[in-house]
Amino acid sequence: MSDENLSPTLDWRDGTPIATRFDDPYFSLASGPEETRHTFLAGNDLPARLCAGFHIAELGFGTGLNALVTAAAWRGAGRLRYTAFEAYPMALDDMARALAAFPEIDANALLDQWPSDRIALPGVDLEVVRGDVRETLPVWTGRADAWFLDGFAPAKNPEMWEPCLMVEVARHTAPRGTFATYTAAGHVRRALAEAGFTVRRVPGYGRKRHMSRGVLA
Repeated sequence: MSDENLSPTLDWRDGTPIATRFDDPYFSLASGPEETRHTFLAGNDLPARLCAGFHIAELGFGTGLNALVTAAAWRGAGRLRYTAFEAYPMALDDMARALAAFPEIDANALLDQWPSDRIALPGVDLEVVRGDVRETLPVWTGRADAWFLDGFAPAKNPEMWEPCLMVEVARHTAPRGTFATYTAAGHVRRALAEAGFTVRRVPGYGRKRHMSRGVLA
């Protein structure tokens, strides 16, 4: 099990943080914000579905880029809810360094309040749930309208993609709620289908030929 107070050890490649524990980057080496928009926003039919009170949940908060891109996409009245599950919260200096690669993204609200567990972004109420998601998700009382499944690659971080965890994702999804993820690994798609989602493999971002998206049946 993880130590919720342990920050990840990083390598850096052209401004992109690489988690040495998993030998995997936190976002696309080409364009992190565009990857988020393609994979997690469009993959969940967002921002079209967004409305006041809409609840997004994320496995793997990382640099916070997905939350910031989501906040920037929200133009409506009222506030969104965003719950992120993170086992290895990034140190403030590392988060600031990573997000500096995207000057078009306003990260000030996140950086000014990090590492608080509850952060007010423009239009978004963010909660960060720290610790091993296999322990924290089963006892979570919320249900998400859309899931961003953004753990490190299944081959390198299999614990984040276990079938029992996908069951918990489904159990904590609102009726007709959705998920999107960059991975199209067969065992992940099967686990999500067995958990109750109708799963589709669709074109991925950049060099990733395919990704997965789905709706709770």
